Amino acid sequence: MKEYFGHVPAEVFEKASKIKLLVTDVDGVLTDGGVIYDDHKTEFKRFQVKDGQIVQFLKAHDIRIGVITGRNSLVVKNRCEELGFDFHFHGVKEKSLVFLSQLKAMGLTLDQCAYIGDDIIDLPILKNVGFSACPKDAMSYVKDKVDFVSEFNGGDGVFREVADILLESQGKLESVIGHLISQKLQNP
Repeated sequence: MKEYFGHVPAEVFEKASKIKLLVTDVDGVLTDGGVIYDDHKTEFKRFQVKDGQIVQFLKAHDIRIGVITGRNSLVVKNRCEELGFDFHFHGVKEKSLVFLSQLKAMGLTLDQCAYIGDDIIDLPILKNVGFSACPKDAMSYVKDKVDFVSEFNGGDGVFREVADILLESQGKLESVIGHLISQKLQNP
């Protein structure tokens, strides 16, 4: 499977192999960072379905998933609930405090955690976790501080790429794919 990850340095796989928790920002990572409001102040966001598709496989392989976002959005809350994230916190200004609290509650260390962020508010966590990543269109000073810069822009599959790297580094991606392609379909 590594042939699909030729752009990923070996040290990234080494760091990713220890991860038990993947936490992500939302705006600029799970979405393109844009917010659309209609005349009734209803908020709309676009999420990449491929990002959501991998969540069940992460969880099935004992990698927990969380969201910590600076905005308070019902749309995001609904998406997190729909996907079954282990935790999600919204309207957080001091992300590192919430992050450290969750680590303690889960009995995990910083080295066992990955974080995906794209902007200045994410830097304290990005600089301290075991594996850090950002979208291709993240702020340049964020890209300079992370272990891995995705080939994708925010909202276009960053979360999926990082999740696939985690599964591959832990020898689990091939079994996920193998299980799915070995399923036999029955004629109705």
